[in-house]
Amino acid sequence: MTVHPLFAAPRPPRSAAGDSAPTVPAHVMPHRTPVELLALARHGLDEAARTDSDGLRYATAHLAALRAAAAVLAARARPAPGRRSRVTNVWVLLSGVAPELGEWAAFFAVGAAKRAAAEAGISRAVSAREADDLVRTAGQFVEVVTASLGLAYQPALDGLAS
Repeated sequence: MTVHPLFAAPRPPRSAAGDSAPTVPAHVMPHRTPVELLALARHGLDEAARTDSDGLRYATAHLAALRAAAAVLAARARPAPGRRSRVTNVWVLLSGVAPELGEWAAFFAVGAAKRAAAEAGISRAVSAREADDLVRTAGQFVEVVTASLGLAYQPALDGLAS
């Protein structure tokens, strides 16, 4: 089974000699800025829109929404000093950090199980309409997050980019 590039862990950088750099544990992800995370979310939405498989389209759109939620957390969340808590769902964290996005968080939290089923290859987990609806809804969420963070986004016009 091949892993879709959007779900794959980043590869360690290579030196000029071609040797691998020291390995980083798989659970350690590079820190990304909110702008980078939103760009990844938009890229994911574009990828979802071009994907024929309903399940993969749904999963890719849901991942785009997760990246947008991560942008909010990157911008607003601060660790509590002296407290280590257990791993918490992104959607729960989002509701706590940005209560105004609580309904969005609840919506996407409900879709997490369906995304997992789609990623597992269960063909009947998602219909074409559900996938298309989630692509549109995730796109709306990305725009709401962009506005809530006070960031501007101007999509490139087709045919004008060099």
